[in-house]
Amino acid sequence: MARTPTSRREFFRLVAGTSTALAGVWTAAVTQAQPLRPTPSCPDAPQPTARQTEGPYFKPESPRRASLLEPGISGVKIVVAGVVLSTNCQPVPRALIDVWHADGSGAYDHAGYRLRGHQFTDDQGRYRLETIVPGEYPGRTRHFHVKVQAANRPLLTTQLYFPGEAGNGRDPIFQRDLVMRVQDAADGKIASFDFVLRS
Repeated sequence: MARTPTSRREFFRLVAGTSTALAGVWTAAVTQAQPLRPTPSCPDAPQPTARQTEGPYFKPESPRRASLLEPGISGVKIVVAGVVLSTNCQPVPRALIDVWHADGSGAYDHAGYRLRGHQFTDDQGRYRLETIVPGEYPGRTRHFHVKVQAANRPLLTTQLYFPGEAGNGRDPIFQRDLVMRVQDAADGKIASFDFVLRS
């Protein structure tokens, strides 16, 4: 039986270690073969994830998919993974996660659903998104737009940011608490972020 991580830090270290050892974190097959147990420790009640503006480019009814990669999309590949938790530190299964963002040159698709999609967390509250690193939209730093919602609960609309970006200091709505953990990987980058919804 796999050992349960004893802390949030250990959880992310195990995620990174597993991806490096297998050199296949980008494929669904590896994810299914080596499930990661989202058991971060919560010595204190976690604070709800900060809300942010939706912005002007949200489109409803995005396709259901965990990978936003498709022919014609170029850029640095990134896998973002984590869990959705309640403020009492319980995983939130079947939570909706809807993501949209700019392409590598900073442009949004207004005609279709490129780099847009939604998925649901699994029974342990886990999600995994495969996409590319967005470019900088004029006046903004690099970011993902995200909506997260548990069944019959209020909707969380927020944004996720990259560490060490020069644009972070110039972006008027940038929030440090919404910065992902990001590291380089063999085929691009791997990132992690846990969403906390109000119980």
